[in-house]
Amino acid sequence: MNAIITGGTKGIGRAIAELYASKGIDLAICSRSEEDLTTMQKNFTDKYPSVKVITKACDVRDRGQLESFAAFVKESWEHIDILINNAGVFYPGILLEEKDDALAAMIETNLYSAYHLTRAIVPVMLPKKKGLIVNMCSIASKIAYPNGGSYSISKFALLGFSKVLREELKESGIKVTSILPGATWSHSWEGVDLPKDRLMEANDIAEICYTLISLSPSAVLEEIILRPQLGDL
Repeated sequence: MNAIITGGTKGIGRAIAELYASKGIDLAICSRSEEDLTTMQKNFTDKYPSVKVITKACDVRDRGQLESFAAFVKESWEHIDILINNAGVFYPGILLEEKDDALAAMIETNLYSAYHLTRAIVPVMLPKKKGLIVNMCSIASKIAYPNGGSYSISKFALLGFSKVLREELKESGIKVTSILPGATWSHSWEGVDLPKDRLMEANDIAEICYTLISLSPSAVLEEIILRPQLGDL
């Protein structure tokens, strides 16, 4: 079994990659940082020698780079089992005060990357009549919150994309799951002075992503909301 994970060197993406590799799942990882990818690949090769890990530097905002990554994966693998559209970015701000390019930056990263990569990968899944696509949405896909600005807009849109994709792929055997996490420890929260148990662990999300592949072909978790036990921040 193999899986593509965008933004897979840090945070939730890294946690998913780590758990999948520990279960013997081959990985294709992209990230903007070539250095991070090289370090991760060496680490995984040492820890999980039986797992094949392929990597490619890619800024998911750049459609050309994204298509190049998709082509690289398709050349490396004869089939694709799992696509985790995880890459995302968060710039805090309110709509009337955020930078002029905030919406474009987050739409391109949080929505367009999933849209274009999915369109490139699904044709490889279709002949086998099975596969799993996970779109990493957010609790911000359901509710607007203070200082969320264009981030919420982009995540609302990603959930909409995921719902459409689910409807269109029902008869294909390909499952589509939207995961909507609340506050989760990741690179974005570095330096924040909060108790460790106030936010969820990235591995909580990874465990959900592993559970998804254990379901029978006749069942799909369409939408999953996870929140910190004490609620949203």
